[in-house]
This record gives sequence, structure tokens and C-alpha cells, in this order.
Amino acid sequence: MKHLAALFLLALILSGCGQKADVKDVAIGGCSSAQSQLVSKHISGQIEALAEKDWDAAYSFASESFRKNIEIEQFVLIISSQYSMLVENQGYKFGKCTIDADKITQEVEVTSGEKVYYLTYRVSIIGSKLGIEAAVVGVEQTPTIV
Repeated sequence: MKHLAALFLLALILSGCGQKADVKDVAIGGCSSAQSQLVSKHISGQIEALAEKDWDAAYSFASESFRKNIEIEQFVLIISSQYSMLVENQGYKFGKCTIDADKITQEVEVTSGEKVYYLTYRVSIIGSKLGIEAAVVGVEQTPTIV
């Protein structure tokens, strides 16, 4: 496991942008700390670009297969109509990360307005590149103040 974590750290350093990593030999199960950091950095890059309404940058974090099927104009429309909580987010934090064959599932809690949204991201692993395939919005809740 230490060898795998070292590979991820080395890949992260060599890639510079956080979008590429040597992920072809990942183990199925929970993400290691290094893997979680890599996935978090990738998703954070897209969320930060969305918050700045930098649509081109946000789109670049999507997987190649997503971009082949969804043009940037459609992407902007989808985000604007279904994922406005990402554009207007007031903070987010990462939850459970798991790996299954050629994909990673990452839970993200996003605060927007007075609500908390629970998103489950599906990130593909193609060769040495991560790509966001989808994000499913779960039940939204209003935070309780104690």
C-alpha cells in the first residue's frame, strides 16, 4: 500500500496539474490518503472554476467520454439549471472515497444558501488521467444550528 501511495504522490508531482496520475494499478476498495487528495484536488479544480464561472476550465475537468457526448454549451446549461449549488457554493468538504475497477466514487457535501447538498461524483480512470463523468445530487438538507 505504501508503494501505491508513493506512486500517486510521484504522479501528482510529475503531472503538475492534478489531472493526471498513474492510476492503472489501483486496488479496489477505499481510497488511500494520497488517492483521496488527488481526487479531491481534481474535483476542487472543477468546483472552483464553476464558482468563477470559468466554463472552459470547469469543462476541462470532465472526462473525455463526457466531452465527446456533451458540448460545452450543453454543459453550461446543465450546470446552470441542475447544479447551481456548485456555482453559488459557500464551501464544500469531501467525504468517503472508493475505487471500483475503472472508476472512483467521491462523496462531496456542498453548502449553498441555507442548504447542504450531498453530491456523489463518479470519476473515471482512463490510462493516467482522471475525468469527472457525473455528479448525482442527493437529498438536500437545511443545516441545524445547535
